[in-house]
Amino acid sequence: MLPIITLEDLSKHYEVPLKDPGLSGAMRALFNRQYRLVKAVDHINFSIQPGEIVGFLGPNGAGKTTTLKVLSGLLHPTAGRVSVLGYEPQKRLRDFLTSITLVMGQKQQLAWDLTPIDSFMVNQAIYDIKEKDFKHRLDELVEMLDLSAVLDKPVRRLSLGERMKCELAAALLHQPKILFLDEPTIGLDVNAQQAVRRFIADYNKRYGATVILTSHYMGDVEALAERVIIIDRGKLRFDGNLTALMASHAPHKRLKIILSNEVNESKLQALPGYLHRDGLQIELKAERAGIAHLASRLLAELPVADIAIEEPPIEDVLSEIFGRSEVLA
Repeated sequence: MLPIITLEDLSKHYEVPLKDPGLSGAMRALFNRQYRLVKAVDHINFSIQPGEIVGFLGPNGAGKTTTLKVLSGLLHPTAGRVSVLGYEPQKRLRDFLTSITLVMGQKQQLAWDLTPIDSFMVNQAIYDIKEKDFKHRLDELVEMLDLSAVLDKPVRRLSLGERMKCELAAALLHQPKILFLDEPTIGLDVNAQQAVRRFIADYNKRYGATVILTSHYMGDVEALAERVIIIDRGKLRFDGNLTALMASHAPHKRLKIILSNEVNESKLQALPGYLHRDGLQIELKAERAGIAHLASRLLAELPVADIAIEEPPIEDVLSEIFGRSEVLA
């Protein structure tokens, strides 16, 4: 199967003007302007197959949003080749634009004083969606996102979670084959985040849509993506299976224990891998190979009411990766 998205040596560089502080600095910049080259994206290579959900991760300023804007045709690459659905995104051909969508959690496309249904009808006209198709797709999206109670309310009166779900519906009315989702759950409460995650997973299964997802909420990535691509300072750091990433760069797992009654603190601190306690809950870490042995010991030596073995937070894994200087294979 041919990839639906291909990046070959993609680079996007900017020249940023330099200016010393004060009036004298402003005058020098006016007559003798100096520039600094910023490599937002620098020789990145990867490809994505149809129907994949890929987590696209990195710290602030890593180049994630720049990459998505290049893929969606909003920015022209400085160098390299980009192919999306066989198109060059920067040419912004109509057939290409009607096959993708870009949702940015910090931007909104809905008109503030209109109702969601009004904005949906505007999108129907923009994408020239036939009335029969529009009604069918709208009914599906309203059901999947549970929007029936908010369609006739002005957008300014909706909660952040309701607005985000309406943004998704508006972005998907033309039934795109590729979804570029840039922080789609930012600022949402836990329930709204879970609703958006369920919807993305359901949409992917129903329509076989390809999804590239950026998020600082690692729960989004863990719930949706088996594969992650990690960039930092414009460079590719990792491209592979999320579970393999955790296994190779997080040698420890976490044990969370709930005790049935109090245990002396000194006894707890003597346990291998002890981290901390919070009332009757204690947390430890152990190497993956020794996790079963430690769990058996805890069950034998402590009054255990409940025990859970978990992967470390992926934020910790990424912090470790970004702390390294070498590029990860």
